Amino acid sequence: MSAPDRRLTLVRDGVADRRLEGLVAAEGFADVTPMQVSAPIASLRKAPEPDAEQEDQLVFGELFDVLFEVGDFAFGQARRDRYVGYVLLEALSAPVLTPDHRIAVPRTYAFAEPDIKSAIVGLYSLNALVTVEAREGRFVRGARSGWFVEHHLSPVGRFEADYVAVAERFLHAPYQWGGRESLGLDCSALVQQSLYACGRACPRDTDMQRDVFPEIAEADRRRGDLVFWKGHVAILLDPDTILHANAHHMATAIEPLAEAITRIAATPTGGVLGYRRV
Repeated sequence: MSAPDRRLTLVRDGVADRRLEGLVAAEGFADVTPMQVSAPIASLRKAPEPDAEQEDQLVFGELFDVLFEVGDFAFGQARRDRYVGYVLLEALSAPVLTPDHRIAVPRTYAFAEPDIKSAIVGLYSLNALVTVEAREGRFVRGARSGWFVEHHLSPVGRFEADYVAVAERFLHAPYQWGGRESLGLDCSALVQQSLYACGRACPRDTDMQRDVFPEIAEADRRRGDLVFWKGHVAILLDPDTILHANAHHMATAIEPLAEAITRIAATPTGGVLGYRRV
């Protein structure tokens, strides 16, 4: 029997989610406390330290089930992609609000007042979840945030149709390890965030994505398919061109598939592991 995946199993320091009792070994089990991200973006870290590795990010409005607190951090699990880690308590709020809109553009500002000349209170990224509590002119006020231009939001349940077109909006965005925000993201987050915008679930890391999408033959590849390496994924814009967030360009970039294969094969990452259909 394989060991539980540390990234997705809510257990640490001898304490586990009560729902895992009988499934994982732990000294004790506890109930989780649902909380909600109230910062524009929140780092999910490998350890309860401000300079610990960022393994993921949570965007505004996402839910985080807290198992326990340690210092300034909460240890828990992201409800959206099930990733486990430590988040600063100051980035979380309760009670949980029910979102009715999502940010539908790569990024947008929230303002202190329903006026573009008023103070900016935050920069919010695609797929952030907003609970609208007031309207004035072309603005809506989000709970725990500020005033947004309404046409930058979409009602929950209204999604994009072409995930590749969504991904193309991130062209030139800086590469950020563990990032999911419009100002910086990594290769698997580019896939995940683009699919979220289309109302489709998607796991966080490349190995998880490779396991969940069906394999296709290299000769059958087309726009929207994924090409995987060890620890890396790219989106096919057409059979011979890819879009990917990558540490070589340190950005989301477009390049010929053949050139990427040759370059990456000369690194420890190695050759292509296969193609998958989304």
